[in-house]
Amino acid sequence: MDVTIRLGEPDDIDGIRCVVGAAFGEEGPLICELIDALRAHPCGRDGLSLVAVGGQDTGASVIGHVMVTRSRLDTEPRLVDVGVLSPLAVEPEWQGHGVGGLLVAAAIDAADKAVLPALFLEGDPGYYGRVGFVPAKPLGFRKPSLRIPDAAFQVRLLAAYESWMAGTLVYAEPFWDLDCVGLRE
Repeated sequence: MDVTIRLGEPDDIDGIRCVVGAAFGEEGPLICELIDALRAHPCGRDGLSLVAVGGQDTGASVIGHVMVTRSRLDTEPRLVDVGVLSPLAVEPEWQGHGVGGLLVAAAIDAADKAVLPALFLEGDPGYYGRVGFVPAKPLGFRKPSLRIPDAAFQVRLLAAYESWMAGTLVYAEPFWDLDCVGLRE
């Protein structure tokens, strides 16, 4: 597998849209709108939009994408900036080949380098548990919406984490503005 993970560039936007559309199907346009909103919002100030490129010519095509944006943790003493890993998309023909795992590992590393204490997500515990995410509730974290199943609300603690950092995750506005929080029928 010849795949490279790197920071996304402006020239990657069309490739990201194609990957997201293929991976999310009917939800693709909404997820693309979310990506645009996250990029434009201060929560995306770190620029942690990562792409996987691969194929015959490694630089030829975007085959995966992940974002890490800032949200806040409402703790007893104060608000703390934390990371949210969302969305993650891999071109369907590349799924099951480790591309998603490479993107998640790179996202964890980028969040750690950005000195974020924790990285949260909504997702499949079987998948994300393999890369060190654990259920957030037992660690004292409260989910931002009742629509998020407890098992799906997960966290990866990073080097800047301190034991007093427990509380409620408050997503950045773009997640709420586009109603991209929790499960929908």
